[in-house]
Amino acid sequence: MEKKQAELILNKYVKANSLLNHSHMVANAMKAYAKKLEKNENTIHDWWLCGLLHDIDWEVYPDQHPNHAVEHIFPVIELSDEIQHAILAHAPSRTGVTAESEMDRYLFACDEISGFIHAVSLMRPTAYDGMKVKSVMKKLKTLNFAANVSRNDIHTGVELIGESLSDHILFLIDVFQDAKQKNLIN
Repeated sequence: MEKKQAELILNKYVKANSLLNHSHMVANAMKAYAKKLEKNENTIHDWWLCGLLHDIDWEVYPDQHPNHAVEHIFPVIELSDEIQHAILAHAPSRTGVTAESEMDRYLFACDEISGFIHAVSLMRPTAYDGMKVKSVMKKLKTLNFAANVSRNDIHTGVELIGESLSDHILFLIDVFQDAKQKNLIN
């Protein structure tokens, strides 16, 4: 599936700017990690696509997410089984599917933390510019800040990819800073 087609499909199902931004953040995070892991161009695109479409049914079918997408949306657009599995595995408590592949693990690791880092950026006049890992780590300890973000999932995510939390945050701050400068995210 080409990038333009994927964007059209996302925009068909997702209208909220916040969810569109989150989808693009996770897509950029997945693409950056695929490059870091020296994947080939097709795999890099698949990781980006996985990140972009991982929450496509959240806005309209939150109680059925992500099962609705896998049952009703992805078969129509012929999304690969690998991407569908990763999307199911990013919500194991809803699907019973656990992260097995590298793509599965990285999607899980990038999802919650992306939302959290975005929340931190909204508290700063310079957004991602100059954001420090220490600031994000401090906010993680403040449980009433971005309270809907699962700290447990964030910690599980870094365990799944074998990264320290601080290294993961630093990598993602750099990714989001670059993406913001290119107007790919808010």
